[in-house]
Amino acid sequence: MKSHILLSHGGGGKLTRDLIRDRFLPAFSNPYLEKLGDSALLLAGREKITFTTDSYVIHPPFFPGGNIGELAIYGTVNDLSVSFSEPLFISTGFIIEEGFPLNKLDEILISMKEACIRAGVQVVTGDTKVVEKGKGDGIFINTSGIGRVEEEWLPQTPPTAGDKILLNGTVADHGIAVMTTRENLPVESEIVSDTAPLNLLILPLLKQFPGKIRFMRDATRGGLATVINEIVDHTLLGSELWEESIPVREDTQALCDLLGLDPLYIANEGKAVFIVEKESGEEILEFMKTLPFGENSSVIGELTPRHPGRVILKTPTGGGRILDIPIGDQLPRIC
Repeated sequence: MKSHILLSHGGGGKLTRDLIRDRFLPAFSNPYLEKLGDSALLLAGREKITFTTDSYVIHPPFFPGGNIGELAIYGTVNDLSVSFSEPLFISTGFIIEEGFPLNKLDEILISMKEACIRAGVQVVTGDTKVVEKGKGDGIFINTSGIGRVEEEWLPQTPPTAGDKILLNGTVADHGIAVMTTRENLPVESEIVSDTAPLNLLILPLLKQFPGKIRFMRDATRGGLATVINEIVDHTLLGSELWEESIPVREDTQALCDLLGLDPLYIANEGKAVFIVEKESGEEILEFMKTLPFGENSSVIGELTPRHPGRVILKTPTGGGRILDIPIGDQLPRIC
């Protein structure tokens, strides 16, 4: 039994899950929170809306392919999108350390503005606090978001055996991009973050295939393996992933091998996992490939009645290994 908060409590693994279930849920228990989704599904009069919040403490705040500002916008947009909604409005809260360069703040704000334009959302309210030098590690950003839901977009049935697992591209790029910058690792090719507004992919899917997508989640903290575990944890099913079907960039894989990291557990910021109706799997996949951020989509596995509650990675040689939820995170503070 842990008596103090550890860095691993923020990593999205078992310690994060235990912290939420043992402390936060009992403190704030209600039917909306207990679903533990990326966003809460709420009623506003006759309309259904989604509401989400997130905080960004990434170190360093600037990394190949992005910075903490656009990451905060896209992260909130994505949490709303995988909750079967159209993102609309965002709030921002800044905690800035005394001495933080104003030109760097301007760069972050410009990137946030551009991210909002790209994603089609608006920042409508916010807050700013400044803390003493040495108390804030540069800059932290909190965002909350509101989206709207059409009833027909929501899943018609829960995930069932045979449903296909889809992924919209390569894994681990974001975490490795941040790691190489943080540690000043010498790399021959620049690996950039995959941060992206996934509403440009997901909203067309919801309109084209209403009710056919049974579950979505963006594979951020804990990576792909943790997300799949979260899925089977809420069902009586297991899942099988096909290792050769999971795309990993060659240079990303090489750095993971060098550092002793598993790319399936490394965070992404522009990738989502989709559980889709098995009869529509191929049709959905082909449509995904025509959309922004979906060009490299693939079917990476399926749900199965075998080994309920377990995620099994099937290797090209016919073997398999269990993908469990990690205790913490291989790479802390990457979002």
